Amino acid sequence: MEGYGVDEAVIALKLKDASNWWHDINESTLWQDRIFHILAALYGLVAAVALVQLIRIQLRVPEYGWTTQKVFHFLNFLVNGVRGLVFVFRRDVQNLHPEIVQHILLDMPSLAFFTTYALLVLFWAEIYYQPILKQARAVSTDGLRPSFFTINAVVYTIQIGMWLILWWKYIPVLVVLSKVFFAGVSLFAALGFLLYGGRLFLMLQRFPVESKGRRKKLQEVGYVTTICFLCFLVRCIMMCFNAFDKAADLDVLNHPVLNLIYYLLVEILPSSLVLFILRKLPPKRGITQYHPIR
Repeated sequence: MEGYGVDEAVIALKLKDASNWWHDINESTLWQDRIFHILAALYGLVAAVALVQLIRIQLRVPEYGWTTQKVFHFLNFLVNGVRGLVFVFRRDVQNLHPEIVQHILLDMPSLAFFTTYALLVLFWAEIYYQPILKQARAVSTDGLRPSFFTINAVVYTIQIGMWLILWWKYIPVLVVLSKVFFAGVSLFAALGFLLYGGRLFLMLQRFPVESKGRRKKLQEVGYVTTICFLCFLVRCIMMCFNAFDKAADLDVLNHPVLNLIYYLLVEILPSSLVLFILRKLPPKRGITQYHPIR
């Protein structure tokens, strides 16, 4: 019994040390700056990769203009670049007044991130319905792009409306509603990837996989669907905690470790993996028919 008590005391001491370690890093100005600068550097790296890929695609097929693929990489560059700048000046952002300006600078890249990957869902939906269109002329993809723009317009309008109200009068409940809204948007995006990514994956499985290119496309859709679904699902869960638990608040300086974990899981790592998976350049003109996303 005495030995058992000693073991419990050792475990309790280790848990206390772990808690102190977390608290010490969060309260250290030096570690706060280090972690936020690490995040800024990682975002800058992802933005640079997206920009380089955009330039390579433009040099390969300049005659196609702004294809879905080019827009996707440009938005990735924009989102990660802005997020990186926010973390470079994170301490200055925290001191901005009125407080709503802080929320706008921290949340606007999240809206743009949603738009970036919703574009990928749109592209997959268009691919999914193309074979059906050939067999049944009654099915049309004409409504997909207007739906994409409408959904984004509604999301941005609601969020900007809440920001304007908060600018006029700071209402704590509205701040919570704004975070819950972000959680709902993230869940919607996760379900979009699950629906159309899953459908496209199953459709590709029904085709012969004798060619290496078709097998790669099947793997590409499967990997990207899984990554993006988990990414937006984790964002949804974390935003719910962020809304109702002060200890999980991502908008303050004294939670750098939580910020590091959150942004690594929901933006940096998913963006890096997706950019790597979609790194293939389109074929040169005259070699084969070019599909804008390739």
